[in-house]
Amino acid sequence: MAIIPTVRSHNIARSVDFYTRVLDFEVRREWSELTDPGFAWLTRQGDVLQLSSHGGDGVAGQALVIDVAEVDSLFETFRARGLDPSSRPESPVHQGPVDQTWGTREFYVDDPDGNSLRFTQR
Repeated sequence: MAIIPTVRSHNIARSVDFYTRVLDFEVRREWSELTDPGFAWLTRQGDVLQLSSHGGDGVAGQALVIDVAEVDSLFETFRARGLDPSSRPESPVHQGPVDQTWGTREFYVDDPDGNSLRFTQR
């Protein structure tokens, strides 16, 4: 059984734009233009992520780990698409890939709602 995380969003259309334009996610279903609260079902390389503005869905500010093969080139791709890490200058792992003491190489991205996506190369 796969676990499908639900990430809290305050503005589904804005979140969908960020996840698809910058982070390589694709929209599978979206209900945001006609209703509020809204919902979107996104995929990235077979992994599923749900975005929701429903009050009981997800928790704002959570962290998700996304395993990737080439963390350095992915960070550069995201930067070229408009990822701006300047809002977290105190956080080296937001500024670019970092070798962690637990054996991974990672960088973090905060989405427009403050959820943290941790792109990890094992």
